[in-house]
Amino acid sequence: MSERAEAHHAHRDVTGGWLRPSVFGAMDGLVSNFALIAGVAGGTANPRVVALGGVAGLAAGALSMAGGEYVSVASQRELAQAEIAAEQRELAHHPEDEQAELAQTFVDKGVAPDLAAEIARQISQNPERALEVHSRNELGVVPGELPSPVVAAVSSFLSFAVGAALPLLPYLFGARELVISAAVSCCALFAAGALVSAVTARTWWYSGLRQLLVGAVAAAVTFSVGNAIGAAGL
Repeated sequence: MSERAEAHHAHRDVTGGWLRPSVFGAMDGLVSNFALIAGVAGGTANPRVVALGGVAGLAAGALSMAGGEYVSVASQRELAQAEIAAEQRELAHHPEDEQAELAQTFVDKGVAPDLAAEIARQISQNPERALEVHSRNELGVVPGELPSPVVAAVSSFLSFAVGAALPLLPYLFGARELVISAAVSCCALFAAGALVSAVTARTWWYSGLRQLLVGAVAAAVTFSVGNAIGAAGL
């Protein structure tokens, strides 16, 4: 028995359907509502109007994000299911052709033809395993691991609401100037970007500064637009 310790390399879940909508929802909520609040604040000095705009932006954005994610992921899932069903029919009606096709995929990956044919033969003896392997090789999906539209929608809704609430909270607690909301938002933008670096290959400071820059530019542009409209008396 070898004394060498076994190497275990565990990967994180990259297909669960929650990470992308959660990250995107939080970032979008923070950036869009910060920009919206800045735009309204640029056009009026009334903090109640600014707060109302922020609340409306949070509610509308969270519902829109959730609805969009649900429809998008549901459509993607239905397309994958239709293609998997088509592959299942091919396996049932043309098993020899599908087995030969599977063997060729192994050959294309560098497996010797005889060995590839034997591997394909053994896999094809189990219909469920054959469908899984064919779906993974040809479609890039696994039948039992398709993303959930409900998970995506809920993740998106909650994360957007949390992100959008941060620039709004100072006004809800009595702030009358944009500077407090801007300070909270900028800190949150940097922190959110830094946190994302934990699941990416970027450094925390690069990811944080990038997100801060994106949010700050968006807020500056909308503030200028609001200020111009307010000054014009429209």
